[in-house]
Amino acid sequence: MNNRILSAGNRRLARRLGCLLPALTAMALLASGVSAQDIGPQSQASREQVEKLVSLWKKHFAGADSLQQRRTAFRTLMETTPGPTRIQVRQVDADGVDAELMWPARLHHPIGQRVILYIHGGGFSSGSIRTHSLIAGSLAKAASSDVLLVDYRLMPEYGYPAQINDALTAYRWLLDNGYRSENIIVAGDGAGGNIAIETVLRQMQVAKPLPAAVIALSPITDLAATGGSMTSNAESDPLVGKDWIETLRKTYLRTRSPTDPQASPLYADMTGFPPLLLQVGSGEVLLDDTLRLADKARQAGVDVSTEVWPGMPHQWQLFPSLLDDADRSSQNIAEFAIRHFADKPQE
Repeated sequence: MNNRILSAGNRRLARRLGCLLPALTAMALLASGVSAQDIGPQSQASREQVEKLVSLWKKHFAGADSLQQRRTAFRTLMETTPGPTRIQVRQVDADGVDAELMWPARLHHPIGQRVILYIHGGGFSSGSIRTHSLIAGSLAKAASSDVLLVDYRLMPEYGYPAQINDALTAYRWLLDNGYRSENIIVAGDGAGGNIAIETVLRQMQVAKPLPAAVIALSPITDLAATGGSMTSNAESDPLVGKDWIETLRKTYLRTRSPTDPQASPLYADMTGFPPLLLQVGSGEVLLDDTLRLADKARQAGVDVSTEVWPGMPHQWQLFPSLLDDADRSSQNIAEFAIRHFADKPQE
């Protein structure tokens, strides 16, 4: 996340770009060989909703420059959003990783049958169970599934690979506590998407049971920040920038190479990876992180579903109270999960 908020002039430019981005994105997809689900054009109502959300980011992130300041800004922003309803919650110690297990508050739901392991975003340095409880609870209800939302260790207090290790511990805890791998989905947004993919890659490396599928929402797949959209979408992305990715990289990886496949999944061998759903906004600087990973995974034989959402800002899925498209995209996530669970929810 970044506290760079567009100036009035840049906002006008972004609106002009917003009219062109769907077409430009389609051209980029064709050029890369990546196919994407047709989400449809962004409505005027959606544009207005996004502008309101961006104004909230501006209010909360003004003057937040350090990792700790941005962590506080993200927390206070998310505290203004509603919490989940009609779910039940249990505090969990997943072999030393703090977590919450959520499930729909209805009697016929069989706890322990299906689960989404959700790894929150926040640039490896912020985010928590509270910031992502709404999307986790919404997915629990929409997918008729348990959701394990983990509070992994954050930088700068803890650098690489603590975050991935915590997610991997939580995944293996699920396996040890009765969840079958074919009924587990691993999901995450932003940095959480990076961690989700790297968690599964580590399972592959040791030939251990893999989840039924993986969901990555605007994942950071290239900590070297080499994607063309880092520059081409710089004016249309009010939340993330190349400079911010470079700040995260230096603190997270220290002296490790940003092209190490153990940290940047874009450089990993994806052969044998589970079915993968990717969502990204058309104007995000992380657009190419998604498109290039989708292309590489598909060439490796992975079943990839790619959704490019016109006009959506980074982490839009967290704001269903503000964005109609957050509800729509979360429903797509839930439907993808249901399709890949071995034991389907009973109507």
